[in-house]
Amino acid sequence: METLYAALPIVILIVLMGFLKVSGDKSSIVTLLLTLCLAIFAFDQPVSDALNSFIYGMLKALVPILFIILMAIYSYNVLLHTGKIEVLKRQFSAISTDKSVQVLLITWGFGGLLEGMAGFGTAVAIPAAILISLGFKPMFSAVVSLIANSVATAFGAVGVPVIVLSQETGLDVIPLSTAVVLQLSVLMLLIPCVITFLADPRWKALPKNLGLSLSVGAVSLATQYAAAHYVGAETPAIVGSLASIVVIILLGKFIDRKKTAAERLPYSTSEIVKAWMVYALIMLLVLVTSPLFPGIKTALQSVCASSVHLAIGGVEKTYTIQWLTQGGVLLFIGSFIGGLIQGGKAKDLLVILWRSLVQLRKTIVTVICLVGFSSIMETAGMINHLAVALSSATGAFYPLFAPAIGAIGTFLTGSDTSANILFGKLQAGVAGHIGVDPTWLSAANTAGATGGKIISPQSIAIATSACNQQGQEGNILKSAVVYAVAYVVITGVIVYIFA
Repeated sequence: METLYAALPIVILIVLMGFLKVSGDKSSIVTLLLTLCLAIFAFDQPVSDALNSFIYGMLKALVPILFIILMAIYSYNVLLHTGKIEVLKRQFSAISTDKSVQVLLITWGFGGLLEGMAGFGTAVAIPAAILISLGFKPMFSAVVSLIANSVATAFGAVGVPVIVLSQETGLDVIPLSTAVVLQLSVLMLLIPCVITFLADPRWKALPKNLGLSLSVGAVSLATQYAAAHYVGAETPAIVGSLASIVVIILLGKFIDRKKTAAERLPYSTSEIVKAWMVYALIMLLVLVTSPLFPGIKTALQSVCASSVHLAIGGVEKTYTIQWLTQGGVLLFIGSFIGGLIQGGKAKDLLVILWRSLVQLRKTIVTVICLVGFSSIMETAGMINHLAVALSSATGAFYPLFAPAIGAIGTFLTGSDTSANILFGKLQAGVAGHIGVDPTWLSAANTAGATGGKIISPQSIAIATSACNQQGQEGNILKSAVVYAVAYVVITGVIVYIFA
């Protein structure tokens, strides 16, 4: 019965969103209330602990998740206001008018770069908004951005998920990073194929799509493996995405080689530089404050920080926000200064910020409830109970299901990092009991978590906000779940075969 109770919130959330098509905010409120009742009455969690768990989750939802979502949407709205989005649209079209090239460049290349540098939803929100500006349908833009934001999340936010996994398990970062790349190797080839097929499903386009996808996937795999094996967790997503962008641009030029120079780019160099200023400043700020420059990061973190202390289960939990290195702050600074450079007025840019906040009102409710209920499930022992039940039921076949545990963690928390905190030690512990390399099985947690990211309700909430599709969360979930399940199954087979 405990296993049934632990699984009930997940089942209810999927039924409400996926089958009954209840909006994300209403579904998440119902799930939160159900989880509170189960934690208190079925798992004997004190009311004070349950409430503090929710508050702890709410803080994590507000900063960084919702803060970053807001500023990602704001950055796009600034471009709309200044009119520079038109320049970006023409530049993407100048690279290639081919839909497959455009979608792959924006979601896999540019989105992967955003994930590698910033993470926390930027790689879904910004590419989805750009796709819509190029004329793609909102539902398509949301789904394809979610699918593309999978592999890169293993090394998102400058490698934080794998670095945290290393800290939790006591295993070396470089072997863990290398194992993650190897486990995701097949998917690095398959996901670009899926993206290009969704962008252009015509049979006559299949040879072109396969050539483009496999070339990009192979380059991603080779560069990510080299970065993981020789450097560590910080750079695979960044290096792989940059290499992918170069290959996509070169192949895009070849595919559209008959275009005239006049058709390609009607803007001056200064206009193009101004158009990219918002995203260029964001990437520069994220890079400078990343672990790649530890001295700068440490100095900024010590200047301005806020901490909240909560007692949960007899243990004091502290939630700290280092504001000057916070992704949302960096996005705001880049967007605001970039908007001024593009000709916007400070007053107008602040009005746009308020409008962006109003635009996200339903998303704010959804994400707070989702992160809140996952926090309660964690502290009440419900998530760990599900993982232990699955490991006990599978026995020698556990490696086949190890990625599914990571996927459950990301589905619930919306974060690959959180999934590794929840289940990293469990995976390493089970490895010792069944005679499997702990590094390989721990890496499987991250690999599976990247698949769960596709259908995480938090990621879906980000996508619906970026595409102005609030209320369509259930339809997006139904469209994306097939790809997520296939993703996790393929990862499980790879983990099991080579365990």
